[in-house]
Amino acid sequence: MRISRLTPWAAGLGAASLLLLPVSASAGQRNAAAPAAPPAASAVSEASASAVDTYYAAAEGKTGAALKTALHTIIKTQSKVTYDGVWNALKVTDQDPANPNNVILVYSGRSQSKSTNGGGVNDWNREHVWAKSHGDFGTATGPGTDLHHLRPEDVTVNSTRGNKDFDKGGSPVSEAPGSFTDSDSFEPRNAVKGDVARMLLYMAVRYDGGDGFANLEVNDKVNNGSAPAIGRISVLKQWNLQDPPDAFEQRRNQVIYDTYQHNRNPFIDHPEWVNSIW
Repeated sequence: MRISRLTPWAAGLGAASLLLLPVSASAGQRNAAAPAAPPAASAVSEASASAVDTYYAAAEGKTGAALKTALHTIIKTQSKVTYDGVWNALKVTDQDPANPNNVILVYSGRSQSKSTNGGGVNDWNREHVWAKSHGDFGTATGPGTDLHHLRPEDVTVNSTRGNKDFDKGGSPVSEAPGSFTDSDSFEPRNAVKGDVARMLLYMAVRYDGGDGFANLEVNDKVNNGSAPAIGRISVLKQWNLQDPPDAFEQRRNQVIYDTYQHNRNPFIDHPEWVNSIW
């Protein structure tokens, strides 16, 4: 399926390609007013939509397993960053649109100084949204350093999430308003539920047993432990629909493509492909 130039996420992608222009809405906020577009904005949008069409040309018209295979072939061609390099990359990919000195923490939603990265209480560190123990890939260059699922998060909240699967319910998470957790699952705040779903589904398509890493898959369970699987897919599909891609997520995808890995998360560009594959 080709992205229409009238499709909301395609239009947002055009704005996202202006990488360093400020965005008026903070990360995770939907439907905030955007700044007036410059005269050439429509042309930029059309060019960006066309470039994305070209990137996914080999997947056009496919569904189900054939679509998943085609997307894997497209996105597996990428540059890689080191785990140390992730620190500086996140300071760019997750920059607060309202404050260029800060990053937005994914589960907490807090805007925090870029310079406070580390391992101390109230520092932010590198959260693997696909927990690295699910497939035992650690911090190896590849899935362990893939920016499409690495996000800044408060050290304490990161520890609370641990390697739990994603599901609904539980008790409120301190320092992450709107997030919940229980003994075997974590539920992120509403503003990033779709972001989480699309990051996990990217990982399930990108890593299929090649590159010396495990074949990552989503399933409808929790307590997946060290298996190369994460769940629940039924909940992730709901979250993808509930929380469509916003300007922050689209910009992030574009920055990773342009500056770091040179591959894209297809479910940010085409969220409808989630239901086509799963």
